[in-house]
Amino acid sequence: MVLQGTKPDFRIRPAQSGDAPTILALIRDLAEYERAPHEVVTTEEQLREHLFGPQPAAEVLLGEEAGVPVCFALFFYSFSTWMGRRGLYLEDLFVKPEVRGRGYGRALLVRLAQIARERECGRMEWAVLDWNEPAIQFYRKLGARPNDDWTIFRLTMDGISQLAGE
Repeated sequence: MVLQGTKPDFRIRPAQSGDAPTILALIRDLAEYERAPHEVVTTEEQLREHLFGPQPAAEVLLGEEAGVPVCFALFFYSFSTWMGRRGLYLEDLFVKPEVRGRGYGRALLVRLAQIARERECGRMEWAVLDWNEPAIQFYRKLGARPNDDWTIFRLTMDGISQLAGE
């Protein structure tokens, strides 16, 4: 799919199982940008299983310029008990630094909004690191607003094991 405002040789497509190495490379690039490269422990095999297996946990859109992957978005569904419908949760959005400013991040978000509308999602949500001012300004320009009423809590694998063992 080619979107308005991008270069003619840019397209967005759903990722396929054979894209696992590309997805992993983009995840590593994102982790490097977010100053946490050591936290990436996933493997291509895990990505194939959890993204393309019998019960996919998430979906990935790849953005390609002249056939070369330059950005991606990984998303899955949440559910709002109050709205009684699912929401689209954007886990990762990353555009390689050398192609930023070409409208590719916006194009991915437009495509995600189209998917959310097609699938009757009640909302789209994502998190952004508080120091990532360029991303915060980018999202604000799109009309997104921070939800300062909520604080995200997280248990990691160690915390899950500890809590489950009680």
